[in-house]
Amino acid sequence: MLTPSRSQRSKAELLRALTNVGKAHYGAIAPLRNATLHAESKTAPVSTWSPRRIRGAPLRTTIQIEPKRLYKTLTDATHKPLFDKILIANRGEIACRVIKTARKLGIKTVAIFSEVDKDSLHVQMADEAYCVGPAPSAESYLRMDKIIAIAKQSGAQAIHPGYGFLSENAKFATALEEAGVTFIGPPVSAITSMASKSESKDIMLSAGVPCVPGYHGSNQDPQHLLSEARKIQFPVLIKAVLGGGGKGMRIVYSESEFMEALESAKRESLKSFGDDNVLVEKYITKPRHIEVQVFGDTLGGVVSLWERDCSVQRRHQKIIEEAPAPGISEEIRKDLCDKAVAAAKAVGYVGAGTVEFIFDDDAKVFYFMEMNTRLQVEHPVTEMITGQDLVEWQLLVAAGNPLPLTQSQIPLMGHAFEARIYAENPRNNFHPDVGKLVYLSTPTASETVRLEEGFKQGASIEVFYDPLIAKLVVKGNDRTEALRVLRKALEEYQVVGLSTNIEFLRSLAGHPAFIEAEVETGFIPKHHSELFPPILPAKPQVLAQVGLYVLLRDLDDKARASLPTSATSSHSPWDTLSFRRFGGDVHKRIITLQSHSSGGDVKDEPIVYHVHVSSTIGKAGLVHNIQVFNASGGDLLGTFDNVSAQLDRTTHQLRCQLDHQLFRTTIVSEVPAHHGPASHASKEERLHVFGATDQAPDGSLVDSGRHTFTIPTPGWLASLASDAEKVIKGGGMRAPMPSVVVDVKVNVGEKVKKGQAIIVLESMKTETVLRASEDAVVISVGCKKGDMVEEGAELAMLQAPDA
Repeated sequence: MLTPSRSQRSKAELLRALTNVGKAHYGAIAPLRNATLHAESKTAPVSTWSPRRIRGAPLRTTIQIEPKRLYKTLTDATHKPLFDKILIANRGEIACRVIKTARKLGIKTVAIFSEVDKDSLHVQMADEAYCVGPAPSAESYLRMDKIIAIAKQSGAQAIHPGYGFLSENAKFATALEEAGVTFIGPPVSAITSMASKSESKDIMLSAGVPCVPGYHGSNQDPQHLLSEARKIQFPVLIKAVLGGGGKGMRIVYSESEFMEALESAKRESLKSFGDDNVLVEKYITKPRHIEVQVFGDTLGGVVSLWERDCSVQRRHQKIIEEAPAPGISEEIRKDLCDKAVAAAKAVGYVGAGTVEFIFDDDAKVFYFMEMNTRLQVEHPVTEMITGQDLVEWQLLVAAGNPLPLTQSQIPLMGHAFEARIYAENPRNNFHPDVGKLVYLSTPTASETVRLEEGFKQGASIEVFYDPLIAKLVVKGNDRTEALRVLRKALEEYQVVGLSTNIEFLRSLAGHPAFIEAEVETGFIPKHHSELFPPILPAKPQVLAQVGLYVLLRDLDDKARASLPTSATSSHSPWDTLSFRRFGGDVHKRIITLQSHSSGGDVKDEPIVYHVHVSSTIGKAGLVHNIQVFNASGGDLLGTFDNVSAQLDRTTHQLRCQLDHQLFRTTIVSEVPAHHGPASHASKEERLHVFGATDQAPDGSLVDSGRHTFTIPTPGWLASLASDAEKVIKGGGMRAPMPSVVVDVKVNVGEKVKKGQAIIVLESMKTETVLRASEDAVVISVGCKKGDMVEEGAELAMLQAPDA
C-alpha cells in the first residue's frame, strides 16, 4: 500500500510504488484475461506490467489509485460475507463468465439447462446443474417458477440473471424477493422505471438530459401511432417499450411501410419481452451509439466506469465495441458520465447498469436513448481498461457491501475492443446459422487477448437461442495497438461447421474508415461494397496446397487400412496410392476442386480447377511436381517442382515449400449432413483452408483469409440432383435458414403483388419476412404456423400469371 509519507520517498521508491499499483490492477483481472488457459486453474496467472503501460495519465493521478481497496474490503471487519452458493439463470458464455468469477471467490454455482443444453460448457463448469425444461426459451429459461424452485432445492442464496432472458424482468425480481432469494441486480423500482422507455425518458427530461423527439404515450391504437409518426415526420423508429438488443425495433422510411412494420415490431416484442407496447421516435440518420457503464451500491454510492462506443451494428445489434469512445473530448466524456451517474441516482440504482446515448458526431451533442438494468454483453472492454472484475463488483454489492472504488480511484488504462463471434452468414444479410462446431481453434489467451466463450469444439449452436458463440476481447496501450492485436487474433480464429462473421470482422477491423475511427451506426451499409468485396479466385499456391492435402490424406487413409498383418508382409508406398502409374516410379493423380465467387454459396456457378500431381520417391520420401489448371479454359495457372510436404492429421496442418517459401497451412475437411438446397442434398466434401498467404501490392506476404473448396459430387449423383431441380424449378420459396414459421400470410390460389409478405420466419429471436419477388399466384403452401423447417425447405410455390 502507498503510505501517507509519499513526499519523503525517493524517485526509485515512487517508481516501485507505481509499478505495484499497475500490477494490482492488472492482477485483479488476470484470471479473466487468461480464462481460456486457466479456466480450470485454482491460482491466477502472474502478469507482467511496467509503468509505461499507462499512457497520458499524470503521475499524481496514478498514485491516488488504491488497488488494494478491493481486497481490503473482502477482509475488513465491516465487510458483509459473500454468498456461499448462487444460481445462474442463463446459458452460454455469460453463464461461463459468471462461474469463473464465482469460482475465484470460492462461491459454489448452480447451472440450469434446457434439454438441448445438457452437455453445454456452462453445465460442465458449474458445481451443480438442473434441467429446467424443453428447448424453447418460454418453456425453460423464462420459466420463473421452475427457476425459483431449483434455487430453493439447491440451496442457492442468490440468482445472477446474466443478460437477456429474465435479467430485466421486474416480475422475476419481485418473485425472488418474495421467495427470500437475492436478485443480483437492481431494485424492482429501478427495473420498472428504466424498462419503460417512455417513463425513463420522462425521468431524463426531468433531470435535464435531452431526449430524441417522439411519442412515448400509452395509446397503442395503430391509427394513433401512425398519426404521431406523421407529426414526427418520416423516417421514424418503432421501438418496443420494454425492448433491448434490437428486438421489437423497426426503421420505417415511409407511411406505406408503417402498419406492417408496426405489426412485426409488436409481435417480436411480445415474444421477447412479454409486452407489445411500442414507442415512436424520430430516426436520426447518422448517429453514434455511446454508452456509459454505471455502478451503484445500497449505500447510495454511484460511479461511472467510463464510456464505450458501440456504433457499428447490424440489424440494430452490436457486433464490435470499444472503450473508451474514440474522438470525444474530456469535457464531453465528463458530461456523459456525469449525466449517466445522475440518471442512476435518480432511480436509486444498485448494481451494474448502462446508460445509452445517441451521439451526433458533427454537432457534438448527445441524446438519452435508454438504460439497460443489467450487465451488458460488452462489459469486458470496460474491465480491460479499468482492471476491474465487474461480476465481482456485482457479487459484493448484492451482498450489501460498498463499491470497491470511488470515482476518483477508477483508472482508465489504454484501449480495448470486443468482437462478437456470431454463427451467421454476413453475405446472406447476416442471417443466423445453426449447426455443430466441427472444428474450433481459437487465439491464445494472453495479457492482451481474452476470450469469453460458451461452446467448445463438438458443441451445437441451436435455433432456439441467440447465435453468439464467443466474445474476443483485446487490449493495447492505445487504439492503434489494440486494433492491431484484434486483427492478429481474428486471423488465428478458425471455425468449421457453420457460417460465422469472423471474415467480416477481419474486413471491418482493417477498413480504413474504421481504423480512422470514423464510426457511426450506418457504417456497414455506408461501406458495404468495401466490407463485402468480390471473392477473388484462389491463387495457384493455395490450390497446390489443397491438392497436396488431398493426396497425402488419402495416402495416409489407405496406408492405415492396409497395414501389414504380419512382420513378413511387404509394404510399398505405391501399394496404397489410388493414382495412375505411367512407367517407372512416376505416379500421377488429377484432383478436381470447385470454389464459388460468393464464398461457398451454391447459388452461383462454381469455378473448377484441376490440380495435377506427379509423385516420385526421392531420398527424403515422396517428391511432387504440381501443375494447376483452370478447368473451364484449360489455362495453366502455376507450376511447382520438387515439392516435399508433410501432413499432421492431429493439427490439420500441411507443411510444404513452394517457390522457396515455407507454408504452414491449416486445412480442415468437412462432410456436411446436407449441402445447399434440398434438391442438392448430396454429401460433397468441403475443404476449409486457413492461414494461406498472398502477396500484397507492396510485395509483402499477408494472410489471405479463409478459402473453401468442394470436391465435386460424382457425375451420376449430380445428374440425379439436376433432374430433381428441374422438377421443382419455378417460384419456389425456400427457408434461408433453420426456422420456426411465425405466420403464413397467403392462401393457395391467392394473387400477390411484388414485395408482398408471404411467409414470416423466426430464427434465434430474429424475424425474417419472405416476400414475393414479382406479381404472382400462390400455387402451393408447404408449411403452417408453428412448423419447424430446415434450411432449404420449400415453404411456398409462386407462379407468374403468364407462366
